[in-house]
Amino acid sequence: MRIFASIVLAVAAAACGPAPQPPSATAPPSGWREFEGSWNATGSRRTLSLGERGRSAILDLKGTMLLSGKASPGVGFQGEAIALVDPKAGLVGRAVWTDERGDQVFSEFTGEGTAAKNRITGTFIGGTGRFAGVVGDYELSWQYVVESEDGTIQGRATGLKGRFRIGGSQEGTK
Repeated sequence: MRIFASIVLAVAAAACGPAPQPPSATAPPSGWREFEGSWNATGSRRTLSLGERGRSAILDLKGTMLLSGKASPGVGFQGEAIALVDPKAGLVGRAVWTDERGDQVFSEFTGEGTAAKNRITGTFIGGTGRFAGVVGDYELSWQYVVESEDGTIQGRATGLKGRFRIGGSQEGTK
């Protein structure tokens, strides 16, 4: 238990740092606004053995997301994600980012879902409040910090970056 508590404290301390600058009020001429950030999350993993074909798992994660960049969509979000990891389908999931006002950004994401190839790409599919009509994309890699036998997991996103705009189409995304 001490080791687990030490790891949790170390991850929490790593997430603390200088607050990112608030988002810029003006968007670049192209309308695309870029951001980068971090996401630390905890949750659960339920695994189903498929015999010789491997294992499938359902992930349920929640945690704090901090974004930065001259035109980021906001500073702090509560990030929630649900995903299916399968040897044949890879990683498929959905996410909701909720800001301090309760406005939300919705996305869908995919990845290969393996430890060696864990690059995840997402597409914004809408939002509420000031994020209504949001389009864009993002990418990240997932890194597990804690994986317990009871299915409790904790991890973080590395290399989280993306771009978005309000209104318009996905045309011209990465």
